[in-house]
Amino acid sequence: MNDQETVEDHALRLVTERFPHAVGALLGGSAAQGRATPTSDLDIAILLPDSDTSRREVIRHDGRLAELFLHTVADMPEFFAWDRARRRGTVLFLYDEGLILTDPHGHVARTREQARVVIATGPPPLTPAEWERGRYVLTCYLDDLADTSPANRYEQLSLADHALREAAHLVTAHHGAWTGIGKWLPRRLLSADPARGTALLDGHRSVAEHADPMPMATAVQQVLDLIGGPLREGYTQRWDI
Repeated sequence: MNDQETVEDHALRLVTERFPHAVGALLGGSAAQGRATPTSDLDIAILLPDSDTSRREVIRHDGRLAELFLHTVADMPEFFAWDRARRRGTVLFLYDEGLILTDPHGHVARTREQARVVIATGPPPLTPAEWERGRYVLTCYLDDLADTSPANRYEQLSLADHALREAAHLVTAHHGAWTGIGKWLPRRLLSADPARGTALLDGHRSVAEHADPMPMATAVQQVLDLIGGPLREGYTQRWDI
């Protein structure tokens, strides 16, 4: 990538050089939102003819890392259903928010509309069994976090991380919102519930910076109160073998 070439130009050149048979492509992620850094990778969704194979590839093109989401046109509805079932919608949002790089036959535009219909439907609700398991697991993390001495920093930090992930999963599910992992966890969490999300994230930071679990414990308790309270004795899980 030279100094005059834009990120979009670089992404389009990658597509035309590596996948000349592609029927469309778009650029997503931080690059599409104007938040890319010089070391940010390129998230590129590429539509392929049905004679090809859907897959995910990570490559380096002219010194820049690129994560490629390659799908045939025919596979997209099934893949969107799978993406929705995970409740994260990674590729769904890539098609919804990405910048179209090339779309000579309108396949990307039609796929984008399919993605937006699925996004508007929202993620699937948790089942009663999933809610109970979530309450039980989060209660366990809360109890362990409160009982763990600040001297056991590794355990304390691990518990705070797991409690944050489980609480974020349950809060977003309560609001019928999409969840996320990595940097998308705080983004989705704050979007779904700014007050509880901020309390959880500030509590997590309090554990990390001050070895103080109380703000995190209070925030987790608030989440449990939202979804039926802590669950300890009486919890049953069936084993599917």
